[in-house]
Amino acid sequence: MLYFLLLSALVVVIVILVGYVLIKLKLIPTGFEDYVYGVLWLIASVTVTQLIAIALRNRLASTVGPANASSVAFIVRLSGYVIAFVVFLAIIRVGVTEALAAGGFAGLVVGLASQFVLSNIFGGIVIILTRPFKVGDRITFSTWQYGLIVPSYPPKFFSTDYLIPGYTGVVQEINLMYTVILSDDNVPVKVPNSVMAQAAIFVHSDNEVRRVRTRYEVPKDLDPETVIERLKKELSSLPIVADVPTIRVIETSQSTYVIAIDARCKTMFEDEARHNILITVMKTVKAIQEEQKRAKQAGQP
Repeated sequence: MLYFLLLSALVVVIVILVGYVLIKLKLIPTGFEDYVYGVLWLIASVTVTQLIAIALRNRLASTVGPANASSVAFIVRLSGYVIAFVVFLAIIRVGVTEALAAGGFAGLVVGLASQFVLSNIFGGIVIILTRPFKVGDRITFSTWQYGLIVPSYPPKFFSTDYLIPGYTGVVQEINLMYTVILSDDNVPVKVPNSVMAQAAIFVHSDNEVRRVRTRYEVPKDLDPETVIERLKKELSSLPIVADVPTIRVIETSQSTYVIAIDARCKTMFEDEARHNILITVMKTVKAIQEEQKRAKQAGQP
């Protein structure tokens, strides 16, 4: 905290020295002094605001939590930038009447030119106020029509499975322009706030119970009812499975049939649950095949 305060003071001193040198050397054209001072003020105030916001976020993270600290830093940045702009108008001596007279045209021009920037700022404000997620949450976000994608690669062309077109990761920061997410691939992703404000958000937690669908192809020489009953028993004993899964035969071929396993699992990571389920299914099917083989051998004369 002290380091950022000293750095802020250093920035202010440097700006004051620059202004003093410009005055002494008479490098400022006549009539433009106020505009130069205004620009110097903007540089100093924006820099100091940024440093103070970072210092507060780092200082408060250990006491109020990263989520609340990030929200405080966001508000400090926004307030500091607004104050800096208002003081800038005062320095260049823009009166209320002149500001209102030029506000309509300037607002239209600036609004069109900075539509992306303003939409991200207001998107960040909406996220901070409504809190659909917070720093530290693991989320999946899907944008636009929030549709589902049907797999189109063999052998699942006619599959009833679906994929959610989204990105999953842990929220690291919410700033004025972007929401920073560390993806499951350990790659930081900066998503514009305007996108996050209108996206479909799936918030994951350690206590969630989610449905995991798994498909498996079984040889037709194994009785489906026997396989299904054994699989229900084996899968229900897994610690990650919350209750008895639903297992159905959904497709057949000349030599095999495909079963779909719908299990409610106590995890936020679907791949981990699917791994455990598939391992159990493979072992169970193999055990049934061996039992059937031994039964045939025992029945031979």
